[in-house]
Amino acid sequence: MKVAIITGASAGLGLEYLKAAPKYFPDVDEFWLIARRREKLEEAAKAVNKQCRIFPLDLTQTDSYKRLEEELNATHPEVTLLVNNSGCGFLGNVGEGELERQLQMIDLNLRGLTAVTHVVLPFMPRGGRIINVSSIASFCPNARMTVYSAGKSYVTAFSYGIGEELRARGITATAVCPGPMDTDFIYLGEIKGRSKTFDVMPYCDPASVVIGSYKAALAGRASYTPKAFYKLYRVLAKLLPTKLVMKMSKT
Repeated sequence: MKVAIITGASAGLGLEYLKAAPKYFPDVDEFWLIARRREKLEEAAKAVNKQCRIFPLDLTQTDSYKRLEEELNATHPEVTLLVNNSGCGFLGNVGEGELERQLQMIDLNLRGLTAVTHVVLPFMPRGGRIINVSSIASFCPNARMTVYSAGKSYVTAFSYGIGEELRARGITATAVCPGPMDTDFIYLGEIKGRSKTFDVMPYCDPASVVIGSYKAALAGRASYTPKAFYKLYRVLAKLLPTKLVMKMSKT
C-alpha cells in the first residue's frame, strides 16, 4: 500500500497539499492526515476522492511520534510522499511575553519535523519524496521573530542534509521557502496588522506554492522559493552583510 503523509493537513497550506496531491502523486492509495483537531481533519479528508486515515496528534508531544511509529510498524506501508507542513510562528522579542510560545515554536517547527521524518524514513522506498515547509525567514535572522527564523534555518539546513544522506537510497528532500500567505498562520500567530513589513510584502498564493513545490520535489530539487521578489531576497541574503539584511527584513 502506497501512502502519503501530510502534517498540518487540516487547513491552509496543508489542505492545499492534500487537494493537489492526487494529481502529482496518482499512485498513492491512502493519505495519512495529521493535525490536532479531528473534526477539521475529517472535513479536510472530503477534499480528495481517496482513502484517508485521520491522526489527531499534537506534534509537540512525544506520545504523538510514538503513535505514528506504532501505526507504521503495524501496517508497513510504502510512504512515497511525506509533507512536513505543521508549524507555528509568533511575533515578539525573546525575553518578552510568554515563554511557552517560544518553546512551542521549537517543539513543533524543529522537534516535531525531525521526529516525524525519523520515524517515517524506514518506510520510504526508492523514489520517495520529502517536502519540508520552511520559509523565507530561513534566509536571515528576523528580529521580533528570532526563534521562528532560527528554527526555519534549521529546517532548510536539515532538508539539505538529509537530501545528501538519502541520495544513495534514491529519496529526495525539498525545502520550500515561501513568503507570507493569507492563511490561519498569520492570524493564530497574531502577526497580521502588527508588522509593517508583513503588511507591505507581496503575499504568496498557497495553491501556487503547493504546485511549485510538488514540481520541484518531483524534479529532485533541494529547495523551492516562489516569486521573483523572494528569489532576489534569497540572493541578497547570501551576498550582503547579515546585519544589513536584518535591518531590511525586520518584522
